[in-house]
Amino acid sequence: MIKLIEMDEKVTLFEQMDSQVAPVILINKFNVKEEQVQEFLEAWADDAKYFKQQSGFISAQLHRGIGGSCVFLNYAIWESSEHLKRAFNTPEVKSRLDRYPSTVVASPHLFKKVAVPGICVD
Repeated sequence: MIKLIEMDEKVTLFEQMDSQVAPVILINKFNVKEEQVQEFLEAWADDAKYFKQQSGFISAQLHRGIGGSCVFLNYAIWESSEHLKRAFNTPEVKSRLDRYPSTVVASPHLFKKVAVPGICVD
């Protein structure tokens, strides 16, 4: 089973899911051993197909670090934290976590866009 480590020690992912934010971005950093990359990619692809069918899912993209890195970053957009919470809090998702290599470490966290004048919009 995948090991989850909070990205922010002050607030958990589950606390964030109760925040009533819309839209919401899920960023999930994965540390994967080189010999388990293919197994990780298969599990992630299967999860992405499942979440793509859930209400409120907008999009997802997986990135891999360059230069021989085995760090992966998932960027997923949901209509709201409530949609993500409903999709995540199911027995199906809990069983899916068992499909990942046991050495994979994931750090999920929810974000919202921030407006910075002249740079980025909200």
